Amino acid sequence: MAVPKRKTSKARRDKRRSPNMKMAAPGLSVCPKCHEPKLPHRVCPNCNYYDGKEVIAAEA
Repeated sequence: MAVPKRKTSKARRDKRRSPNMKMAAPGLSVCPKCHEPKLPHRVCPNCNYYDGKEVIAAEA
């Protein structure tokens, strides 16, 4: 069985791991009512509309 002769340094180990640790930006869509960016398939936090209907009643 193959055994490493020397300890792998942190720099060498992290250099190998770094390409896989990048975070991806969330995909944003535009609200058709207020034209603000929002997450897809979710209620718009700005105007409280989803699929052309008001889902959350606006505070008076």
